[in-house]
Formats: sequence, structure tokens, C-alpha cells
Amino acid sequence: MSTEYVPPKVWEWNKPNGGEFASINRPVSGPTHDKELPVGKHPFQLYSLATPNGQKVTIMFEELLAAGHRGAEYDAWLIKITAGDQFGSGFVGVNPNSKIPALVDRSGPTPFRVFESAAILMHLAEKFGAFLPTEPAARAETLSWLFWQTGAAPFLGGGFGHFYAYAPTKIEYAIDRYSMEAKRQLDVLDKRLATSEYLAGSAYTIADIAAWPWYGGLVLGHVYKAAEFLSVHEYTHVMRWANAIAERPAVRRGVIVNKTSGDPAKQLAERHDAADIDAKLR
Repeated sequence: MSTEYVPPKVWEWNKPNGGEFASINRPVSGPTHDKELPVGKHPFQLYSLATPNGQKVTIMFEELLAAGHRGAEYDAWLIKITAGDQFGSGFVGVNPNSKIPALVDRSGPTPFRVFESAAILMHLAEKFGAFLPTEPAARAETLSWLFWQTGAAPFLGGGFGHFYAYAPTKIEYAIDRYSMEAKRQLDVLDKRLATSEYLAGSAYTIADIAAWPWYGGLVLGHVYKAAEFLSVHEYTHVMRWANAIAERPAVRRGVIVNKTSGDPAKQLAERHDAADIDAKLR
């Protein structure tokens, strides 16, 4: 008797999928409960978690502060996605897509929201004139790699990461399909980084800040614990790039913000002052 799945004529959501995030996955949007977001003292209010997408923004803030942009001070509030915090009415008001990270810019007379990690990086880069070149060709190269990451990472995370690490049933076809895509993406990066110090050229930009938490995290063993499975040692130029960025002081600071798993010494659930990070890293 065949056990092959036959899709129904009309798909209906009538059972949990049994995966790690089954309790929060649903086919509709909008809030599930009323909950206002806290507001701190700084010009920027970040609501996030230290997933790769969340780390992009905390790294960006720490890089801006390290570069002397004191106006980039921020409060980083923890959003516990496994508890469904992203479906609170306040969070949905900042990001109707209910995904972290979400930002409220309160630096001017009228606060406004910015959601989606690439949009947040661009907003901050343009606001402070940092990590995004103004020369047209260099800017175009930076934005091309930024949006390459935006389009590629879902196949790494929701594709490879989900079926390799989180799916309740290991499906050979799905793991083979997305492993092939993950390695193809690493090959794209490796070929680029063979001729360029950073993704967009000789300068470190928001393209690197966006890509490093995913691809640097993958090859350094921080994401999905799949480095051996994907033979990441083959991608020597990606490894060089990943290790170099990992040593940046601002990156070391940014990755621990809103972190609640792993080594307790490298966890900082919320950040409201530079001293919060200093106390962890001293």
C-alpha cells in the first residue's frame, strides 16, 4: 500500500504540524492578544530576539556606536517568539508580519516604525551615513548583496534549517533539495570572497552585517550545528570572512543582545545601556 502523500483538492488548517514551532504557526495574521510594548529612554526602540535576523540589527547598532555615532543609542527589548510575544497587539502594530526584528525610531518629533531587517539596516545606514557607500557603483554593489541575502536566506533558514534541524519527520527529498541549495549559496559567496575582502568590495558594509549572522554563523557552527554535514571547510574564503567579522568588537557585543540560549555567559536578554554588555564581556 502506497504511503505517498496526496494533496487534498483544497488545503485546510486542521491539525498541528508537530514541529518545534507548531504552537505559534498559523495561516492568518494579526494579534492574538492585547499587549503594549515597553518604551525605554533611547532614540531607538528595538523589539527582537538573537536569531540571525535579530543579530543583524544589534550588530548594526553596536557598529554605529563603535564608530562614534552617539545618536544610535538603543533599547533592545526581548520578544519571546516561542511564547507568541510577536502576536501581541503592540508588536503587530510595529510589524504587521509578526516577525522579529521590529524597530521604532523615536529620534525625531514623530515616532515611526521600521520592520524587516534589511529595511532597518538601510534606514540606519542612511540616517547615520555609515556602512553604505554613496558612490553609485559601490552603493549598487552593496544593495545587490544586501538583497541577495534577503532573497537567499529563507532557503537556508526556512528550507535547509527547518527540514534538517526542526521538522518532526526527516524527509530525504527535502533535506537533499535544501542542502544542495545551501551549498550553492556558500559557493556563490566563496567565489565572490575569493576576489573581494568583503561582499561589496574592500569596505565592510551592511551587506556583510546582513549576511554574516546567517552564513558566518553556519560555517562557524553557530547555526543548525550543520558545519560538518555541509562540509563547510571547503569554502575557505567564506571561512576567512566569517572569522574576520567574528573578531570585530562590535560584532562580539551585538550577538549577545536579546540572547536567551547557549552559554549563559554570552546571554543578555535585554540591553538598555552600553554597560549592560560591558558587564557580560569583561
